[in-house]
Amino acid sequence: MPRVLWKGAISFGLVHIPVGLHSAEKRNTLDFTLLDRRDFSPVGYKRVNKTTGEEVSWDQIVKGYEYEEGSYVALSEEDFRRANVEATQTVDIQSFVDAGDVAPLHFDTPYYLSPGKRGEKGYALLRETLKRSGKAAIANVVIRTRQYVAMVIPVGPILVLNTLRYADEIRSIDEFELPEDTKASPKEVDMALRLVKEMSEKWDPSRYRDTYRDDLLARIEKKVQAGETRQVAEPGEADAPQPKGAEVIDLMALLKRSVEKEGGKARPRTTRVRSTRGVRKSAKAAPAPHHRTEPGERRKRA
Repeated sequence: MPRVLWKGAISFGLVHIPVGLHSAEKRNTLDFTLLDRRDFSPVGYKRVNKTTGEEVSWDQIVKGYEYEEGSYVALSEEDFRRANVEATQTVDIQSFVDAGDVAPLHFDTPYYLSPGKRGEKGYALLRETLKRSGKAAIANVVIRTRQYVAMVIPVGPILVLNTLRYADEIRSIDEFELPEDTKASPKEVDMALRLVKEMSEKWDPSRYRDTYRDDLLARIEKKVQAGETRQVAEPGEADAPQPKGAEVIDLMALLKRSVEKEGGKARPRTTRVRSTRGVRKSAKAAPAPHHRTEPGERRKRA
């Protein structure tokens, strides 16, 4: 059983279901250590008193709120626990909504909810009710020191609580210049729909991997095998990605080629060569083999 982050209960109406909250994330981030490039000695972080410049140990650090400039009030762990005891122990369901009505950009962090002691029957009841109704439960919950609005949905045999971003945390689309007056032609839409159909498949999250992380680990392993564990090379210009110039995109041609590729109908591209037969040469034009190119002109042509 994964570590329990929080113990409490799901509450709606008179129903009270004991549950435990577990993180549903498993971050595969790579941890890097800051080093002194001269001898590869680790460079650490220091907690420094900004007034005296002295390092402060963890047992002397408290959390404080700046209620006015330069003035603070200290808060203990007990203050956080006693702020709202009921809120910190309950997933308080406020309403039920159609699951598809919650836009993905509101989703924040997923958690698993496991049934607590003597909560199995109520847990199963809520899970099956949400499945049969197609609804999601919208609730208030306090995790650590912050209150969230959250959505509870069934995923297979388990209930998932996904914290949601508040409306004022979502940036307004009015801040962006969007191509509202630009429209695709009916032929382009039809071709795009064909491409979507060719590429459609059942969702399988196991098919997707963090290839950037994999490639970076492969480079690390290669350096270890080669004994490059102390040298720090400066990046060269040849290693840096080169910016692409502006390109004129033929959207219809790209869609057609994509559909042909997905449908297994891709044909090798042929290059058309324009014949030079019958082209009259100007009598005034100097023969190319006898033309002398100056060094400056060579550079210009290159």
